[in-house]
Amino acid sequence: MGLEHTDQLLNYINNPHQKLTFIHIAGTNGKGSTAAHLNSILQECDYKVGLYTSPHLVSFNERIRINGEPVNNDYIISFLDSIQEKINTLESTFFEVTTAMAFNYFYANDVDIAIVETGLGGRLDSTNVIKPALTIMTTISMDHMDILGNNIVEIAKEKAGIIKRNIPLVTTNQKKNVLNVLKNTAKFKNASIRISEKPLNVKVNKEGTAFNIFNNDFFTPMLGMHQAENASLAITSLKHFKKNITNETIAKGLLNVYWPGRLQVIAKNIYYDVAHNEQSIRSVLKNLTLLFPNKNILGLFCIKSDKELFQAGYEMKNKFKTLFVTTSKTGLLMETKKLSKKLNEIGIDNKPIKCIGSGIRKIKKLITKNDIGLVFGSHYIAEELFYEVEISFDTGII
Repeated sequence: MGLEHTDQLLNYINNPHQKLTFIHIAGTNGKGSTAAHLNSILQECDYKVGLYTSPHLVSFNERIRINGEPVNNDYIISFLDSIQEKINTLESTFFEVTTAMAFNYFYANDVDIAIVETGLGGRLDSTNVIKPALTIMTTISMDHMDILGNNIVEIAKEKAGIIKRNIPLVTTNQKKNVLNVLKNTAKFKNASIRISEKPLNVKVNKEGTAFNIFNNDFFTPMLGMHQAENASLAITSLKHFKKNITNETIAKGLLNVYWPGRLQVIAKNIYYDVAHNEQSIRSVLKNLTLLFPNKNILGLFCIKSDKELFQAGYEMKNKFKTLFVTTSKTGLLMETKKLSKKLNEIGIDNKPIKCIGSGIRKIKKLITKNDIGLVFGSHYIAEELFYEVEISFDTGII
C-alpha cells in the first residue's frame, strides 16, 4: 500500500497524468454506476471520455475505455514491453501497472476528460497520484475492513484521502458520522463540499428508473432506487463541473447508460447483480421486492473469501424461497462447502451446488410465474454466467 511506486512508474513514462483532466471517484457502493452515468452524459456533450474502472466482468480490457471502447490487446502488449524492466525493478503491483497504463493510454489518445474510479479505499490507492478537477464520493459503508478499518469512521477517513486542496467535492447523502469525516477533511483541505440533490418521485419498472431533480424529470435504464441516487450524484457533479450543461443534454446522455452486472436481466425473470456487501445486498433485494412485490426469490450466491459475511448474511436472512450457493472456476471465490457452512452458522438455509452453470439450470427448472431469480455476490462469476445464459460480451463496449 502506498503511492511511491505508482509515482516512480509514472515518472518513468513522463508523467502522463499531469497533462490530463480528471474526475476522481471513491466510495464503497455505486462508483461504477456513477462513473457510467458521467461517462454517458459527457459523451453526449461531445467530449472524448476516458473511463478507468475495476474490477472487470469478463475481459481485462474493460477496465480502460475511451468513449466506451475497451483498450486493445496490441496496446496492452506494447505498453508492458516498454515498461517491463521498470516493473521488475520496482516490483510493481498489478493495480499500479494497470493505473499507469490507463493514464498513458488516455494521454496518448488525447482524451478531453478521464473518469477514474479508485480500486480500494482512497488515501493509499494508486489512483490517488492525480490532481482532479472534481472529486466525487459515493455512499460509504462497511467493506474491505481487513485493509481500511474496522468501523465506518475509519473507512470514511481512508476514502476521504482522495479529497485534494482547493478541489471541489460532491457527495451523496451519507450517514451523519461519515458526512462529518468528509466535511472535516474538506474544511482542512479548503475544498468546497456539495451534497447531491435528492431524487424525488422515484419510480422503478422493468425498463429502468425515473426520477426528478432540479425540477426536471430524468430516466436512466439502470434499475433501482439506488440508481436514481447514483444518477443524481452524477448530474449534480456535472452541473458543478460544466455549469452550462443543459437538462436536455443530460436527459439524452442518461438514455445511453449501460453498465452490466447491476440488476441485469440475464434470462426470463432472472437477474444478475455484483452486490457483495451489506448495503449493496440490501439495496438489490429491496429493489427486486419493489419490482416484484408478490414474488418469491430463488437465489444463487457466491462471494470472495475476504468479504465479511455476518452483516451481509443478516440482509439475506428469510429473503429467499431457495438459496443455492457455489463458487467459480477462477479459484478467487470462497469454496462452496465453506460458504454453505458459514451461512448455516448464521441461520441462513442454503443448498450447495456444483457450479454456476448448475445453479442457473436449477433456477430455470424450478422457477414458476410466482418466482424471480437472482444471481449475486461477485464480479468474478460473470464470464461463467454469461457463457451459460448465452450473453455475448465479444465487444465489451459500454
